[in-house]
Amino acid sequence: MAFPQDALRRDHFLDGRVSAWQPVRGYRSATDAVFLAAAVPARPGAAVLELGCGAGVAALCVMARVPGVLVTGVEVQPDYADLAERNGVRVIMADLADLPADLRAQSFDHVMANPPYFDAAATKAEDAGRDVAQREATPLALWIDCGLRRLKPGGRLTLINRAQRLPEMLAALSGRAGEIRVLPLMPRAGRAAGRVIVQARKGARGPFCLLPGLVVHEGPAHDGDRDSFTQAASDILRGGKPLNLAAR
Repeated sequence: MAFPQDALRRDHFLDGRVSAWQPVRGYRSATDAVFLAAAVPARPGAAVLELGCGAGVAALCVMARVPGVLVTGVEVQPDYADLAERNGVRVIMADLADLPADLRAQSFDHVMANPPYFDAAATKAEDAGRDVAQREATPLALWIDCGLRRLKPGGRLTLINRAQRLPEMLAALSGRAGEIRVLPLMPRAGRAAGRVIVQARKGARGPFCLLPGLVVHEGPAHDGDRDSFTQAASDILRGGKPLNLAAR
């Protein structure tokens, strides 16, 4: 069942260049989706697949940054798939563990995903949509397997997840992808990374690289209503600057 209009709000990203309907109550994309999109090194005309696209925010951010890019989203929740289509994203409603045959026959230059951050044993969220988005029903290794299978040879898989899950991601990529680059996202200077962006190239044999971390917020603690982004983070989240992991 689709969200009724009075259950939605219009959220803005990239200083208003992207706007998207998202539920007032439920799962809403925020900065992680923008960072993920910025890290996808797509060129005009490239084919991009997003696994678990939600309302389509990351897909919209890629489309806003790269002219002519062709983005397809996969989303298992019907109401979120409908919402992504209303926001202007081409969506296939499916479980990534059981993709339709026509999608399995396609390959993409890039696959991106923001898989659920918490494993199945985590506390269940009160909102059903948020629970599906944040607590995995499909193991993280299967997300990565699905992404690699949908890539063209030499294509790139880009993921964002909790730093604690980095060992799982690296294990799932082992022997199947190389040129793995890991960018830690630190909430503030001197704090441990809470998130990591992981990018790998299918079939490559290049070395692993742990990149210098990106500090997201200025100052030692949250300061009232200000978001207090560092200049580097603001350039990405507001200015739409690409997050080129190969050049860092």
